[in-house]
Amino acid sequence: MSSEPFNKSFSLYERAKLKIPGGVNSPVRAFDPYPFFTRFAKGSKIIDIDGHEYIDYCLAYGPLIFGHAFPPLLEGVKEALERGVIYGTPTEQEVELVEMISRAISSIDMVRLVNSGVEATMHAIRLARGFTKRSKILRFEGSYHGAHDSMLVRSDPNSYGRAIPSSLGIPSGVVDNTFSLKYNDPRSVDELFSKYGSEIAAIIVEPIMANTGLRIPQPNFLNELRRITKQYGTLLIFDEVVTGFRVGLGGAQEYYGVDADLIAYGKVLGGGFPIGVIAGKEEVMTLLSPTGKVYQAGTFSGNPISVTAATIILRELLNNGTKFYSSLEKKRRKIEMRLRDFIRDREIGAVITGISSMFHLSFTNTSGGRKISSSARFSLLFHSLLAAGVFIPPSQSEICFLSAAHDDLDVERTLGFIEEALLKT
Repeated sequence: MSSEPFNKSFSLYERAKLKIPGGVNSPVRAFDPYPFFTRFAKGSKIIDIDGHEYIDYCLAYGPLIFGHAFPPLLEGVKEALERGVIYGTPTEQEVELVEMISRAISSIDMVRLVNSGVEATMHAIRLARGFTKRSKILRFEGSYHGAHDSMLVRSDPNSYGRAIPSSLGIPSGVVDNTFSLKYNDPRSVDELFSKYGSEIAAIIVEPIMANTGLRIPQPNFLNELRRITKQYGTLLIFDEVVTGFRVGLGGAQEYYGVDADLIAYGKVLGGGFPIGVIAGKEEVMTLLSPTGKVYQAGTFSGNPISVTAATIILRELLNNGTKFYSSLEKKRRKIEMRLRDFIRDREIGAVITGISSMFHLSFTNTSGGRKISSSARFSLLFHSLLAAGVFIPPSQSEICFLSAAHDDLDVERTLGFIEEALLKT
């Protein structure tokens, strides 16, 4: 990306670097040589401050299932703002929202609203430890449960099942109670539980992994986790921050027919406004303060603006039902099937994976007899698409999302651009 057609973004990036570490307020927004800065977005399009328009498949990393600037959402939030921004007291809207969530997901009994997905997973883990009176947690390699200390880990190559910090600033003692195993390997879970089952408070899992590419559970993997946790009196936590309300109203729980004890939600529910949800069984949830001794609090939890946004989004999803999700899946299938055929016919070293309204394109280290790193090939794809007017997440680890705002023309244009870009990789 040269600076000439992106003069304003380049200038802003130079200013940002002086005061913001790396010039961005979240590392996933950074890419070489510098990110574009957004002026506004509407529907399926995002427009940068230099006037370039992109078909957006990043969608703020997943929340915008109806697209940017969804009119009912904007109208409802404007009305809510006139009544006040935050009160520090309960509101009727909070009660209505949690009742709607409970109607949408029949397996849950109680709900606590928080401010983000990271808060939801963090407090769900604390709640599981409080309920079981155990300390250890099992998660899976490559999963992302938010940037809180006990989950910012990777597997220790020198000690089976043990985790070590994946970031500076996290003392090793903080993660001593975190295990990390391979996803989709129930045998290793059985082995770990045979040694430490009585000490493990919870398994936390992304039922569909969406932060290290798109990794779909093998048949019975989630059922096996449910079986093992019941056998050892361990809680099963589904991190549905990404999949909740995206793969269906009931999320991955409904999709795979597995009921978790605790579920964390975020992203789609807020429609772009910050919100998180801890949901689960009554006997566990009542341990949260003030009724129980597991402390959780938040000044902005259940704030009227985010609650209004979530109520509007959930009402739209409830009203549209399965037809809405079928429409999104139809678009995704078209993308996945055409690209799979294109990749096969031209013997391109790439793989397309998809489920529901999510898809992911990844690369192998060879293509057409040439050896080239998969990360270098992805960079070529990303910048080729950006130049053509298509924005996908800049990291190969992240996945693409579809929204109701993406129409047939968007999909057709995108497919043509991806096919052209793949030939360059």
